[in-house]
Amino acid sequence: MGGGLGIMVLLCLTAGAMMVHAEDPYLFFTWNVTYGTISPLGVPQKGILINGEFPGPTINSTSNNNIVINVFNHLDEPFLITWSGIQQRKNSWQDGTLGTMCPIVPGTNYTYRFQVKDQIGSYFYYPTTSTHRAAGGFGGLHVNSRLLIPVPYADPEDDYTVLIGDWYSKSYTQLKTFLDSGRALGRPDGVLINGKSGKGKDKDEPLFTMKPGKTYKYRVCNVGIKNSLNFRIQAHPMKLVEMEGSHTVQNVYESLDVHMGQCYSVLVTADQNPKDYYMVASTRFTKQVLTATGIIRYTNGKGPASPELPPAPDGWAWSLNQFRSFRWNLTASAARPNPQGSYHYGQIEITRTIKLVNAAHSKSGKLSYSINGVSHVNPDTPLKLAEYFQAANKVFQYNLIPDEPLATVDEPKFAANVMNITFRTYVEIILENHEKSIQSWNLNGYSFFAVAIEPGRWTPEKRKNYNLLDAVSRHTIQVFPKSWAAIMLTFDNAGMWNLRSELLENRYLGQELYISVLSPERSLRDEYNIPDTAQRCGIVTSLPNPPPYTI
Repeated sequence: MGGGLGIMVLLCLTAGAMMVHAEDPYLFFTWNVTYGTISPLGVPQKGILINGEFPGPTINSTSNNNIVINVFNHLDEPFLITWSGIQQRKNSWQDGTLGTMCPIVPGTNYTYRFQVKDQIGSYFYYPTTSTHRAAGGFGGLHVNSRLLIPVPYADPEDDYTVLIGDWYSKSYTQLKTFLDSGRALGRPDGVLINGKSGKGKDKDEPLFTMKPGKTYKYRVCNVGIKNSLNFRIQAHPMKLVEMEGSHTVQNVYESLDVHMGQCYSVLVTADQNPKDYYMVASTRFTKQVLTATGIIRYTNGKGPASPELPPAPDGWAWSLNQFRSFRWNLTASAARPNPQGSYHYGQIEITRTIKLVNAAHSKSGKLSYSINGVSHVNPDTPLKLAEYFQAANKVFQYNLIPDEPLATVDEPKFAANVMNITFRTYVEIILENHEKSIQSWNLNGYSFFAVAIEPGRWTPEKRKNYNLLDAVSRHTIQVFPKSWAAIMLTFDNAGMWNLRSELLENRYLGQELYISVLSPERSLRDEYNIPDTAQRCGIVTSLPNPPPYTI
């Protein structure tokens, strides 16, 4: 029971209870991760497949399900998957980042075990090792509502996963060579919708079908590595109902900007003339616009889709205004974050303000990225393992960066970037972007209240512009060029958690950090013990286990 999934049974046994408690249902998967030739842009290239599929299989779960995935690594290099947006409560052991887990070495397997809890919503998984995300290995992850918890809309006729993302025709190994030599990745070569560009020999085959008069849920996630995308459907408005685990006020949109790492659920009703229609994903904030299309076919349809695609919006002011229109649905009966016993997150006292500034650096023509002057380097020993085995001082140093960044940093410090945040404190984090390109950030282990995005530099006076009533609770946020974003959250999930750029180039070259949240109690109420099956690597390989956490 090292992973904590059997904790309910353990509690009953230790209490001497005679009553039998049924555990939450289990879902079991076996995944074989292999190379395979794919040609999403018409050019054959080496892709990463899961059970022969590109994109990988969709995990369709229900709240509180226990997920057990046995991953066999048939690649010729180490491999890890993260479950983006799944909070892994008390369980950063299964988070799938290089700061929490040893990668799965070639020719071996590892079994992930985690519970999706009450996070009703749309997510996806993807590889965190190397530049593997540029080759595949990603797929959708749904957490549906149990029957006891109603959602604020009628059951759709069907539920569709739409994975959109930019794509490079160069292999992931070529892209890795670029980054290792300090070169930027450059512009992508195209955009994909569920692994297809809409330009190949199967371009006339539908991705999805709809029955006339019926309403469908589309879960749209940007799984790309560089560009924000705009998503739209010919002649069909989209009603936004959920984003990243939060039900939203149900506004209707002609198109949605989906930034890197973000997921939205929309309802679409088949109420137009019965024929084919294009769904469209195109790059935003780029000089050259790249576009992918996919066909939605009415089951009684007669006739092809119009070649005239709906236009995309222009400029990032439009995108900022769309962000401001997103509101949390306060009347929905589904589970929602409840920091410190209050839905009124705007009235909780802030205990700490952390301002993080991302920056790009070039020395001798070699590119790197940093946060507050530190460019993260992953040590051979995962940070969480070093900390748990009480060997942190041999692997990394806490708090290399200040809460307020230095005025100028010409050359970053290259080191593991680990920040301590006190357990159960309510913290304000400012993400400030001085660069000319958009940023997208993801925080593992939590959802946060995205209270503001504004142009310029942040000052304390800007707090008067925060949305302190119904900001959406989510795990990603974009920061526009020369702008800032503010997020607020209670750090009540003990573990080691990754805050990273969702841009592959930026993350690979140092724009990420880890947040260590330690429970002083060393109690199973706050964090699970290391799983018995956890892989060892680095300096902890032969160390004895420390005393386990107890009730």
